[in-house]
Amino acid sequence: MTDRRTLYPPIEPRESGMLDVGDGHALFWELSGNPDGKPVVFLHGGPGGGASPAHRRQFNPDKYNILVFDQRGCGRSTPYASLENNTTWHLVADLEQLRERVMKVEKWQVFGGSWGSTLALAYAETHPERVTELVLRGIFLFEQYELDWMYVEGGASQIYPDKFAEFLAPIPEAERGDMVEAYRKRLTGDDEAAKIEAAKAWSKWEGDIVTLLPSPGTIDHITDPKVAVAVARIENHYMANMGWFEPGQLLRDAHKLRGIPGVIVQGRHDSCTPPAAAWKLKQAWPEVDLQIVPDGGHLFSEPGITDGLVRATDRFAGL
Repeated sequence: MTDRRTLYPPIEPRESGMLDVGDGHALFWELSGNPDGKPVVFLHGGPGGGASPAHRRQFNPDKYNILVFDQRGCGRSTPYASLENNTTWHLVADLEQLRERVMKVEKWQVFGGSWGSTLALAYAETHPERVTELVLRGIFLFEQYELDWMYVEGGASQIYPDKFAEFLAPIPEAERGDMVEAYRKRLTGDDEAAKIEAAKAWSKWEGDIVTLLPSPGTIDHITDPKVAVAVARIENHYMANMGWFEPGQLLRDAHKLRGIPGVIVQGRHDSCTPPAAAWKLKQAWPEVDLQIVPDGGHLFSEPGITDGLVRATDRFAGL
């Protein structure tokens, strides 16, 4: 078997700052790599997850000019965990501001995993003329069956019944018919103790299903209240509103991606965003290179997923 690629060595940003995008929001951004390199924007998951130093390491720093940022309400962006003026279409508009005011380029590669793949597709279908390539992981299309897989008994709960029981635990039986709404009430309520309990339980459920093998470090990170509150509040807000998409919108408009080179790296055993969505996207966008990793789960840090993503960014850099 060919040696698997790993992340590039750690690098420090050469520049960082805050961009006022209006609506009371300011986004933290950082630029790394070669200022004259191929421009790429990295879109983190969640929604609400925030960026990390490892994200910039998926790109050859000699070949790429790398923009990593925290989306509205999360990470180092302000106001923290805010749901006001925080929708998919606000984020699509933010990307245009980042492109014009921070990166200052006409076109760029768009790279996104999990929720980041959703946002990348929404942006590319809105502004196809601005996208040189798409590199996507863990496809999520905001279809009802995907939400049901995550939050209704009978989906991921069939694989993780013990962990799903923990997800159910904070919610009284009478409210369990709509777990997204039940959590929304607690995550947006005035009871701070109930908010933190709900945030940790919501985030832990996701943390339990995103790795192929148990990862205590992932659970510790995602259930830290400083992380969990933003992840849970913003993610629940997006789920409750179906991402502000029309039913089937991303597949319906996939024809707008024609002519944009693309790679999808999808874990076969991804229990958070199973391969069915990636397969549907491939049918609607036949030119995309869909790579289903036989021993992959959801996270970019899993060996087979990292290998596919780094090979994709290298390919588009002409390596």
